[in-house]
Amino acid sequence: MHNYLIENIDQTITNDKIKELLKKENIDNTIVNTYDLEETSLANALEDLDTYSLFSSLKVIIIKNIDSLKIDEAKEEVNHLIKYLKDPNPNNYLIITSKKLNNTLKLTKELKDKCNIINTDIDINKYIKDNLKDYKIDLKATNLLKEYCLDDITKLKQELNKLKDYKVEEKIITTEDIKKLVIKKLPDSKDLVFSFTRSIGERNKKEALEKFQELLNYNIEPISIIGLLGSQIRIIYQVKILENRNLSNKEIAELLGEKSDYRIKKTKELTRYYKEKDLLNLMKELSDIDLKLKTTDVNPILQIQTFIINI
Repeated sequence: MHNYLIENIDQTITNDKIKELLKKENIDNTIVNTYDLEETSLANALEDLDTYSLFSSLKVIIIKNIDSLKIDEAKEEVNHLIKYLKDPNPNNYLIITSKKLNNTLKLTKELKDKCNIINTDIDINKYIKDNLKDYKIDLKATNLLKEYCLDDITKLKQELNKLKDYKVEEKIITTEDIKKLVIKKLPDSKDLVFSFTRSIGERNKKEALEKFQELLNYNIEPISIIGLLGSQIRIIYQVKILENRNLSNKEIAELLGEKSDYRIKKTKELTRYYKEKDLLNLMKELSDIDLKLKTTDVNPILQIQTFIINI
């Protein structure tokens, strides 16, 4: 069975895994037809899968970003793909990629059942070492580089190329080189909102003020931060009520209309910091601040800082 599934949010990792697979199967010189579902329809890929090649006995077809497929609008194509997966053409190598699959969908279950799942775990230390095989870099510089890139392999690869070009003669990369050349990546804003919410729940005012400033560094408007925080508090309240009914993460996700149970799992990490009454009070306070920001000329940053100080 030559059906393969690669699930990873990092495009560099996905591309590297595809190259590794083709090399391992000794088909790296075969013509590859790629269909990105963010740009084309699944029907085009299916037609290619069903058509025999006139020029080679082997054919490699890559379907990228299967998670962007609108299932409700492509039911016929989805059924066609599932049928193919059950009885694939032995001369086809089908590689399907996704950033993040929705595990509640029938298609996802079929993909994971009928495809060989490619492991995308990366040993970052080894990755850096392999990419700097002709260079010297000590542990301190390696750790700083990882800190600056935040496990983003695409960024790491770009920064490694930059560092190698810069030190092509000396072939020694130092912490000073990294501080000088590498632009430090900011954490994902969703992760920051999560941390911001946790610090508020812990009544850690100093940390909450720091997280608020980090969010401002993303050029997110204060009123949008209030909206993000309000949304997070709301789902904490909903999850807290539902988990008291002994429902599973999957059941809670379905009730709240979430595509996967990952957000529910993460939210449960926060519910212990709040009582239901506290959450209701926070939602009311945030609603009042939101209204004030939209209807008066108050300083929005000061309003949020005051809210944090008074928690």
